Amino acid sequence: MPLDSNTPVLVGAAAVQQREADATVAGEALDLMERALRRAGEDAGDPGLLARAGEILVPQGFWQYDDPARALAERLGAVGAHSTLVQLGMLQTTLFGRAARRIAEGRADVVLVAGGEAKYRALRAQIAGTLAPTSQQRSQPDTVLAPMAEIVHPFELHHGLQMPVTQFSVIENALRHADGEDLDTHADTVAQLWSRMSRAAAGNPDAWRPEEVPADEIRSTANGNHMLAFPYTKRHNSQWNVDQAAGLVFTSVATARAAGIPEERWIFPWTVVESNFMQPLSQRRELHRSNGFAAAGAHAYARAGRTADEIDHFELYSCFPSAVRVQCRELGIPEDRALTVTGGMAFAGGPLNNFVLQAQVKMAQVLRGDPGSVGMVNAVSGILNKQGVGLWSGAAPPQPFAYEDVSAAVERSAGAASLIEKGAGPGRVAGYTVLFEDGRPASAVLLCDLEDGTRVLASSPALAERGTREELCGRGLRLAPDGSVDLT
Repeated sequence: MPLDSNTPVLVGAAAVQQREADATVAGEALDLMERALRRAGEDAGDPGLLARAGEILVPQGFWQYDDPARALAERLGAVGAHSTLVQLGMLQTTLFGRAARRIAEGRADVVLVAGGEAKYRALRAQIAGTLAPTSQQRSQPDTVLAPMAEIVHPFELHHGLQMPVTQFSVIENALRHADGEDLDTHADTVAQLWSRMSRAAAGNPDAWRPEEVPADEIRSTANGNHMLAFPYTKRHNSQWNVDQAAGLVFTSVATARAAGIPEERWIFPWTVVESNFMQPLSQRRELHRSNGFAAAGAHAYARAGRTADEIDHFELYSCFPSAVRVQCRELGIPEDRALTVTGGMAFAGGPLNNFVLQAQVKMAQVLRGDPGSVGMVNAVSGILNKQGVGLWSGAAPPQPFAYEDVSAAVERSAGAASLIEKGAGPGRVAGYTVLFEDGRPASAVLLCDLEDGTRVLASSPALAERGTREELCGRGLRLAPDGSVDLT
């Protein structure tokens, strides 16, 4: 099939990181993003493309820039660029989908995507008691993409489930119960998975921690690897204290040809499929499932005319092990396959809202080195609230690029648990985690499905230690009017 001149193509990709101990001389996040984009322009073989950008998209980070895309446009000489800020709670694949669609529709010839963090710089400044100033702006973005619903339910906040690690640990425990594994076997399963991820990081020069970590170190709570929320230790957690940035240059085929960029450098976005239906964890009927990934994956496979077995390289979003394991189940990917090209967010580095951009850079490099292969790069927003699947290749797409949203179908199929603030009576534990204080189990947080069909969250300090050595999922219970829980 002849390529349309407006077919979108990724022609430049670069990642940067800094490990400067002196925060006063380290570059801020905006500096890192600029550096990444300039390197991406060099990677494309035509730095002049940067000044021709019709739009620049940046995902929101820890920083407080009002309009980072506009600041980058000014630094790069892209005076006519439309500035877009993509807020927290939006999928990072959204930036790719929007960039490719604008090019496919003929609304832009060049679109830049950049993101970055300087959290390590801020940490070093805090330790040294120095200041790490950042640029200030007065402008507002031309476009702001924002989520339509809250990520975390107020009842979850009340019971201490405000951090991602606490909620993803609930999912992990539900997965263990669904698989019928005992606690010890499950701990080994997860540690082995994460150790394999670290092995990939060891071969990635852009990884924050490029070394293999043995499974027993990931599982053990010795040497500072304390438990964060059962069953997750610090080693299971995404590492966001990093200084990393990524830059991506998208053009049309016509522009790439006119710039003389060799076709073997081109990476085609075949499709990006997303579900943006947001449902808090406590309202999900099956805590270990994701209808969004199942639907997005099915549409992506159909669009590409391929099955999971015919995808060559994967970058599954890896904030926590349960996120990776849920994707494997819903997308039909065996867990023993190579699930990352970067090493994942615990080892390659997990800059808050920018990891998928880092991953896309590495995937582009891998696909260039394996002509004709196909890669999958996925995204998660919130606590598996939103799901994004992207397929990419150095080979031309079998169909014109499509950016699809399956949210309506996912919402129709999802249903919802009947969550109430308070309840009492007999029921069963649908899921749980154990919160820790000073290294000791402090409270078990349980999602209780009562016999009357309602679901209630309950906290039980009395069950905290027990929840780390016994399976609580599926156990019968009786919830008292005062909120206390007895297992039956």
